[in-house]
Amino acid sequence: MINPNLLINRDDLDFLLEDVVGSASLLERERYADHSRETFTAAIDTAYKLATQFFAPHNRKSDENEPTFDGEKVTTLPEIKEAVKAFAQAGFLSATHDYDLGGMQLPITISQACLALFRAANVGTSAYCFLTAANANLIRAFGSEDQKRRFLPALLEGRWLGTMALTEPNAGSSVPDLRTTATPLPDGRYAIKGQKIFISGGDHDLGENIVHLVLARLPDAPPGAKGLSLFIVPKYRVDDEGRAGERNDVALAGLIHKMGYRGTTSTMLSFGENDACIGECIGEPGQGLRYMFHMMNEARIGVGMGGTMLGYTGYRHALAYAQERVQGRLPGRNDPATPPVAIIEHADVRRMLLTQKAYVEGALSLCLYAARLADDEKTHPDAQERETAALVLAVLIPIVKSWPARYCLAANDLAIQVHGGYGYTREYPVEQFYRDNRLNPLHEGTHGIQSLDLLNRKAGMKDGRALELLHQRVRDTVEQARATQDTNLTERADTLDAAWQQLRETTTVLLQASADDIMEGSANSAYYLDLFGHHVLAWLWLQQAVAAQKLLPQKPHLADFYQGKLAACDWFFHTELALMEPVHALLRNTKSHALNTPATWL
Repeated sequence: MINPNLLINRDDLDFLLEDVVGSASLLERERYADHSRETFTAAIDTAYKLATQFFAPHNRKSDENEPTFDGEKVTTLPEIKEAVKAFAQAGFLSATHDYDLGGMQLPITISQACLALFRAANVGTSAYCFLTAANANLIRAFGSEDQKRRFLPALLEGRWLGTMALTEPNAGSSVPDLRTTATPLPDGRYAIKGQKIFISGGDHDLGENIVHLVLARLPDAPPGAKGLSLFIVPKYRVDDEGRAGERNDVALAGLIHKMGYRGTTSTMLSFGENDACIGECIGEPGQGLRYMFHMMNEARIGVGMGGTMLGYTGYRHALAYAQERVQGRLPGRNDPATPPVAIIEHADVRRMLLTQKAYVEGALSLCLYAARLADDEKTHPDAQERETAALVLAVLIPIVKSWPARYCLAANDLAIQVHGGYGYTREYPVEQFYRDNRLNPLHEGTHGIQSLDLLNRKAGMKDGRALELLHQRVRDTVEQARATQDTNLTERADTLDAAWQQLRETTTVLLQASADDIMEGSANSAYYLDLFGHHVLAWLWLQQAVAAQKLLPQKPHLADFYQGKLAACDWFFHTELALMEPVHALLRNTKSHALNTPATWL
């Protein structure tokens, strides 16, 4: 069994849940009245145990032994099936679902904390579980009562697994250009025809059935995104009693061999090659994309958490290596008669570790904060607070999805560097963490797409009200830091206050430029996402520092932990936030961008 301390620092997870996002206050809500601190802790303890017992042990093996396809059947490692079964039997597929569906009725915040541990242990195997959970969540939200009756029990029990089948070879990320068709049949069902690509978990041997959620276009549908509907298309047709029967016309055209995430099948699927693929429409025709995006917030929190945890476990492995690896002597102490030191004593190794810590622990705070907002949006007793949470979450979602994907990948790069030449070998797992994490800036909307969403949709939404609500929360933290009367925290508060004012001014310039010419105004949006994300992370680090400063005298046995939080906050402000200063000037010069270089010159 793997050392669980290599997955995450449990003190950090407990601190963020209890002292930063305030998970205990969720117990005051009617939906969670049956829970307690003890049940929350028990759920996380169970996830910790399962992650180390069933998921982590075959992480390397599944990377080295990809699923195979012999022309008829896909074969995966038996350990993957055992892990998925253990996950389902423990109730994590239905963690947030109602009791009457067999769920645990956990808050999203606690569920995401549990799922984070599986992502750190084995992101490839855990992907099958998360795809199935997302599939079931969408059917629960928008399916008919009959569809929920026939599909949800098997999905939530893990007997059937699910996918999201959106991407097509001709369209890529351009969803409005999807061509898969759905032709109405006399019995109210639809004939589905088309090809999908990069469908994770699209075929395997892990369950009795695979339920695909497919975006397709009706014959009379308008062009573009408004013409897309959503369909349930199972690998094996499902009868009126919810039993899997004869094979549907869904064919595996081939497996895609990837840089990372190798334990998860990535598939090319053909629907209706023999004109016998049957699907059922979910909800109203033409609303497929809206249904998908309704579920996207939680999905993108999950993607952000996946990037975070791969960076986090990479950091923990690098920290352990640096503490144990003995090499060289410190500058000015070159006497060969003196013993060499652990490499953590060298300044540059310490720099790399501290940077990783600032990235991954900051990103975990971001993802858990977003999960708490999702809880508030759904269950806060005050309607105005629910609306506020929804607006703040909407602004943050592009950051939650993309900042960890970019900077926790950078943390993985630094973890390799800490290992030196050994980091480049397969003897140590840090190279696999990097390869696995390289997917996260790509899927569920690339970094560039997320940056356009942030600038062109979110920053100015509701006439700037959403951004103002977020800024108010930042100001609240600034005042809390000043109220401590701690010189260091007051200095950080003043820095953050001024930085956010600069961010607001840069945002105003960019929104005006985009209003004048959206192509030119948003050409540097990727830099804007980096800038915005760093300001959000600086705010969240100040939150952590305020909490750590308060707890430091109360819990002396955790003094090193809290001092580490204060040090990481200082480091992020002194280095990462400071490095954003020139980005303001770059962005405010809205006439300087890559579009000035004609494509023929490249």
